[in-house]
Parts: sequence; structure tokens; C-alpha cells
Amino acid sequence: MEDPFRRTTLGAAVFYKEPLGALDWLEKAFGFTRTMVITDDQGRLAHAEMRFGDSYLMVGSEWADYTASPASVNGKNTQSIHVHLEDGLDAHCERARAAGAVIVREPEDQFYGDRVYTARDPEGHVWTFGQTVRRVSREEAEQASGLKIEGWT
Repeated sequence: MEDPFRRTTLGAAVFYKEPLGALDWLEKAFGFTRTMVITDDQGRLAHAEMRFGDSYLMVGSEWADYTASPASVNGKNTQSIHVHLEDGLDAHCERARAAGAVIVREPEDQFYGDRVYTARDPEGHVWTFGQTVRRVSREEAEQASGLKIEGWT
């Protein structure tokens, strides 16, 4: 039987003070697509899932004492989310900016061959988007960065 949720091995979950608004914003700014939205009898979000490429993202509210939006903890993040794009990174950045994302780091080519930008959403979650723009060997990356790299295959 096919899995109706089509979940990849690893997904992420983010918590928002205003999760229904976050669903709208994530679609508009970053191009995520809703695949499941569960609300209670008062219209509050109980659980949601979104897709981007072959990955999924769960979106929820601050429903327990161990879940919080960065907006509730002075903007602090204990993680950030990285999304790999196949192409169009600069246009994606402009789309996010137009939707109100704060661009924390402008698009820039990195020593390891990706072009990357970082954005903060309206509640303070940090998102990094990258696109491979050139193939780089481990030796080239080490030389360009001055770092010792293990496990590069």
C-alpha cells in the first residue's frame, strides 16, 4: 500500500504563535505547498504538513510547554532549516523579500560550490536556502577555505 503522507526519512517541525498565518506566509514567501491541515472545532490549527520538493515540514502552534516560536523567546533559535533548491536561488530570495522575509545574509557563492542566502520569517525562524552552482573537490574546498574537511565524497 502506498503511504498517503509520502514522508521522507527526515522532516522538520516548526512552531508558531500564529500557525494558520504561517501556512499562508510559507506558501507565499518560500513556495511550500500544504498537504494536510487539521483544525479543532474552534478553527485552531491542531497539525499541518507542507511539502517542498521531496521533503516535508510540519507546522504547529505552541501547544506544549516545550514548543515555542522564536517570537516567544526573544527571537532565539536553537536550529535553522536548510532547504536545497535545484535552481532559481536569487529569484527565490527576491520572492521571500517581497513577502516580508528579513534577508539576514544576501545570496553569495560559497567555497563548497553552493550559492546561499539566509532569511528570517515574521516570527523569527531562520531559513537558509542553497543551490549548487559548481562542483568542487574536497581539495579545492580546503584550499579556498583554509579548513580541513573529512568525509567529503
